[in-house]
Amino acid sequence: MTDHKQDQRDAARAEGPTTGPLTTDQGVAVDHTDDALAAGERGPTLMEDFHFREKLTRFDHERIPERVVHARGAGAYGYFEPYESCAEFTRAAFLQDPAVRTPVFVRFSTVQGPKGSADTVRDVRGFATKFYTSEGNYDLVGNNFPVFFIQDGIKFPDFVHAVKPEPDTDIPTGASAHDTLWDFVSLQPETLHAIMWLMSDRAIPRSYRMMQGFGVHTFRFVDTAGRGTFVKFHWNPKQGVHSLVWDEAQECQGRDPDFNRRDLWDSIAAGEYPEWELGVQLVPEEDEFAFDFDLLDATKIIPEEQVPVRPIGRMVLDRNPDNFFAETEQVAFHTANVVPGVDFTNDPLLQARNFSYLDTQLIRLGGPNFTQIPVNRPVAPVRTNQRDGYHQDALHTGTNYSPNSLGAGCPAVSGADGSAYTHYAQRVDGATIRRRSPSFQDHYSQTAMFWNSMADWEKEHIVQAFRFELGKVGALKVRSRTVDELAHVDLELARSVARGIGVPEPQDGVEPGRYKSSSPALSLEALRGGSSVRTRQIAVLVADGVDAAQVTSVREALTVEGAIVEAIAPTDGTVTASDGEAYQVDRALPTVASVLYDAVLVPGGPVGTPGLASDPDAVRFVRDAYRHGKPLAALGSGVGMLERIVPDEVRRTTQSGQVVTHHGVVTDARTGVAQSEFVRKFTDAVAAHRHPTRPTVRA
Repeated sequence: MTDHKQDQRDAARAEGPTTGPLTTDQGVAVDHTDDALAAGERGPTLMEDFHFREKLTRFDHERIPERVVHARGAGAYGYFEPYESCAEFTRAAFLQDPAVRTPVFVRFSTVQGPKGSADTVRDVRGFATKFYTSEGNYDLVGNNFPVFFIQDGIKFPDFVHAVKPEPDTDIPTGASAHDTLWDFVSLQPETLHAIMWLMSDRAIPRSYRMMQGFGVHTFRFVDTAGRGTFVKFHWNPKQGVHSLVWDEAQECQGRDPDFNRRDLWDSIAAGEYPEWELGVQLVPEEDEFAFDFDLLDATKIIPEEQVPVRPIGRMVLDRNPDNFFAETEQVAFHTANVVPGVDFTNDPLLQARNFSYLDTQLIRLGGPNFTQIPVNRPVAPVRTNQRDGYHQDALHTGTNYSPNSLGAGCPAVSGADGSAYTHYAQRVDGATIRRRSPSFQDHYSQTAMFWNSMADWEKEHIVQAFRFELGKVGALKVRSRTVDELAHVDLELARSVARGIGVPEPQDGVEPGRYKSSSPALSLEALRGGSSVRTRQIAVLVADGVDAAQVTSVREALTVEGAIVEAIAPTDGTVTASDGEAYQVDRALPTVASVLYDAVLVPGGPVGTPGLASDPDAVRFVRDAYRHGKPLAALGSGVGMLERIVPDEVRRTTQSGQVVTHHGVVTDARTGVAQSEFVRKFTDAVAAHRHPTRPTVRA
């Protein structure tokens, strides 16, 4: 963070509450703030009590309008640094020198729900980054999906109205399983590609730290010679790309509705700074029409097999906000906040966002001076002729018009030194019409490509998601119409969904074999391997008589790798280990659930005995971990508890008297300190995050 930004933060803090006596907004000291001024002990409150009136007035007005979309968010500060100069395709200063760190503020969010909704709903996630560059603020406003639901911004109010709670009941909150959304989807085939992403596990990320981000639109880089290059932006997390499964996502909404926000905050507070790599797909302008889709269509991707993603830098988030309202709530992003070297294309959805974002900030933040709020304030000097208005903090002097002579012509426009922003020069002509280009009309081929790219377990999750969402739609005609649209993508997909929601299976659909393309980069199966276990939450079930030495050996080895290990017992406090010593418990079993952890270990001791193995909380904890595909391990007598839950196919492998791994279940029935082989195999299982193809849990 630059000294300039530090000065801004210090100034902002100085304006707020500090140590010392309580005062009014005018600086008048207050000697009592628990009772209003009244005429006698039981008399009426007196309006002359200016402290009472000021305090209540400020309270009545301390809320600002909630964002219409992306209302529930979490933010953090950090920095961005390029790997090397990008001068060959852009003049943007922050992409030139690997030695220069550009401060950033990033806000993650859900889209549909209000501020009070839960984190783990099935929804798109916002991924907006504000770069405080030396040339001014640059906002890269994106999502964790690379595609959007509509092609033209004029449809944005319709889409948002459809996905928001229904107007008569204001239900559902933070969810998309309702009639109005699916009515809209079934009538707008352009939504299908994004809907397929929404039905996949991409819509329920394990963590903001473990999800990708995309600029969605095709933008344009411009170099010093004025040459343009089309660009798509990709954020790839160094923590790996991982998701929840739907059942645990729903339970997290009750167990910890702040699951993702808490994870981001806690990781940064612990010094485990999340990191992303910024990559770009670059398309020379002469290749604009070289694809079988339109580059300006926000419902399409450029397959990475056609244009590889080129890494150009990394971003690290290393500081939590000091005040949620002042920073995370008041941060204002705008797609039109660009710097020299970054420009727009004629994407009709992007053009609409360039209008809408500024318009939104004007109403939310009380007027045109929201850029003076510390979190929005540029590092670069600001010199304009725009003055006054609500919340103007600067004390301007001199003239406020251009050209002028009384103010020595200042502020003057930049000269010929090339530092000023210059819009990309392109020829624009055509009749004034309301008509979409025929190149925007293919709504099915990339939707099918996404489906074809999924592993079998991902396809099963998508089918189950469609069944859940459409199963809550009351209008059968909407269910049927949506299934008919899916038949244009893949007939077996449509039939599988139809069988689960009580509508006729379509008999006709897409021509067999018409859509054959796939892209491995779209599959979570291809992205989930090779991750570190750093920051992974691992639960260890303990009780009286537990082999403490055994637990400690595994716990220390996992901690060295950066995992966070917690001991869970039937009650809080301590348990008595097999050596008679007290062993500290981190959490009580009734207060947690396995959905809050990434892996579970059942050590030796009484945990495997019938007494605790019949405890409903303990059984559910282990059973849920197994059926959610989480890494699961057991040692010594703890193996006995697993054998009561896992299917016979897995149970048979636990009886070999050695370290065995089967679909992410790691066991060693031997007693004593855990073998290094056991720790290594369990660590590998945790690094893989989830094991979705394991056999079904025993009844």
